[in-house]
Parts: sequence; structure tokens; C-alpha cells
Amino acid sequence: MLHRALATTDHPRGWRDYVVPQCWDAFTPENHAVWDLLFARQVELLGSRVVTPFLDGIDLLRLSHPGVPDLDELNAILEPRTGWRTVAVTGLVPDDIFFAMLGERVFPVGNFIRAREQLDYLEEPDCFHDLFGHIPMLADDDFAKMVEHVGRLGGAAIAAGHGELVARIYWHSVEFGLAREGGELKILGAGLASSFGEAHFSLESDAVERLPFSVPRAVRTAYRNDVFQPLYLVSDSVESTVEEILGTRADDLLAIE
Repeated sequence: MLHRALATTDHPRGWRDYVVPQCWDAFTPENHAVWDLLFARQVELLGSRVVTPFLDGIDLLRLSHPGVPDLDELNAILEPRTGWRTVAVTGLVPDDIFFAMLGERVFPVGNFIRAREQLDYLEEPDCFHDLFGHIPMLADDDFAKMVEHVGRLGGAAIAAGHGELVARIYWHSVEFGLAREGGELKILGAGLASSFGEAHFSLESDAVERLPFSVPRAVRTAYRNDVFQPLYLVSDSVESTVEEILGTRADDLLAIE
């Protein structure tokens, strides 16, 4: 599963130039049916294998309501809670734009949903990955602060010519991180929470490495974006991930490198 933080290009525009109207009424009955199918099977697959703040976010944001979520209705719940809001974009946006959005507590959502024939794999993240995978954790105040901080770190790192350092932190925590909770290994990252195939694989496969998460290790650990991950970083808890990343400054990253 790719994420828009991987896209790069030269451009003169600010992040607001990438925002488009969601046009919720344009989603077809088939689009809504695909969302409902994806949602039902992923909730069943995950069960208790995902961290508690994710499950709490599903309930708080009423994501179980049938059909593709209306972003205006979602924002009416999310923004008063943690200050985050979602906006529609047509597809991948460049790294600096993505991190700028995160730094202002704005999360871009691909304004399309996969076809029924693409349920198990989609090269470019759609609204199911973005809304189901990412947004529940943004209803948790501490995690929401951490993702904002990652955005600000990303902007500073890109300005210094080292945006890849923060992309790795983001990848190994927000996208494909694992965490321990109540003595059990659980899913933390959105790329795993929204993936039918990789969710079980990340927790159960004997073919991968699972190493303790730390910011220095994340910064030094490259990743694959075209296959299941060969390595996952595991946090002692959601709280420990949040604390360590919030305590990281841009200068610290350059020193790690």
C-alpha cells in the first residue's frame, strides 16, 4: 500500500490548491456498497487485533454508518474533538504538501473508492484506506498531537534536504507500526488496519522481523512500498510511541543520520 507521503514533484502551489469538493452525492450505490463490504470484512478481520484507540475512534466518529462517509458530517464530530479535519484530494500529493497539511491538522482523503475487483489491493490509497485506516486514531487527542508534530518535522526536514528521515518515522509508526497493549501484539498503523492481507501477516508471519520501535531505528530503517513489509517496528505501547515522537526535534533527526 503506497501512501501519498511518498509522492514527489516540483510545484509552486500551497496545500489548499490540492483540495477539491468531495461531491458526496456523486458516489454511486455501487461505491457505497463497496465501502460497506470493505468495512464489514475489515472490522471482522481485525477484531481485537488493533489498538484500543482505533476501535474507540470507529465508534466516536460513527464510521459504521452505511456508505462512504460524508466529510462534512465526519468533520463536525472530529474537529471539535481534536482540531483535525479531513479534505478531499484527487490523489497523491507531494511530500511537502502532505506534511504541511498534517502540520495544520488537515488530513487529505483520496476522493475515490476502489472497484469491487480491487478489494484486496490498490496501488494508490483510496478513501477507504484514508478514512478507515487513518481517521479513527486522529480522534485520540495524544495521537492527533503526534501526527501534527510529524507534519511539522517533515516540513523542517524537507527544508533541510532530508525529508526521507521523517517519511521513515511516519511509515514505521503511523502507517505500518505495531504496538503492544495488555501484553499482546497489536496493529497500530493505518496501512495494516486497512489491509485485508497484511493485517494478519504483520502479526503472525514467521517470515518477517519485528524489532523494538525507536525514532533512531525508524530513521535508519528503509522500507518497501510495493510488497508486504519484511520488517515491522514494535512499540512498547501507543503512549510510548507518542511520547518519543513528540520529544523529537528536527535537529535530532539530522544528528541521527
